[in-house]
Amino acid sequence: MLYRTFFPRDLFGELDRLQRQLQQSYDLSPSIRGSLRGGFPAMNVGGTPQSVEIYAFVPGVDPATLDVQLEKGVLTLAGERKAERPEGDTRTTIHIDERYAGRFRRVVTLPDDIDAEKVQARCRDGVLHISIQRKAAAQPRRISIQ
Repeated sequence: MLYRTFFPRDLFGELDRLQRQLQQSYDLSPSIRGSLRGGFPAMNVGGTPQSVEIYAFVPGVDPATLDVQLEKGVLTLAGERKAERPEGDTRTTIHIDERYAGRFRRVVTLPDDIDAEKVQARCRDGVLHISIQRKAAAQPRRISIQ
């Protein structure tokens, strides 16, 4: 009679295999917020007590073609980066093509205390800087003691 246990002999090896398998499923699945890693454009999002600061790195993208929208506390950045490939010679072979080209869309959920009427966006040297002011009521203020 064959005797089988409920647990494998190498429990830690099995747990490691399951963790790798689970991580692979997350790496391949798209997200509503963009890719988990390697999304284009790369973004830095942070804040100060007075504002929320967003930096999107969009080299090679014409700022006039970028579409930035703010609706119900969600910032959406969309656009397209054209492929720059050699033209003319049909015998040209590309060996490595690591630069992202094509349509992109990134979505950032913002805090509730932003003022949607006070938004500034500037693009310089391939860096899009979006600054969104916080509401005055949300600003920290000093209370005097009497």
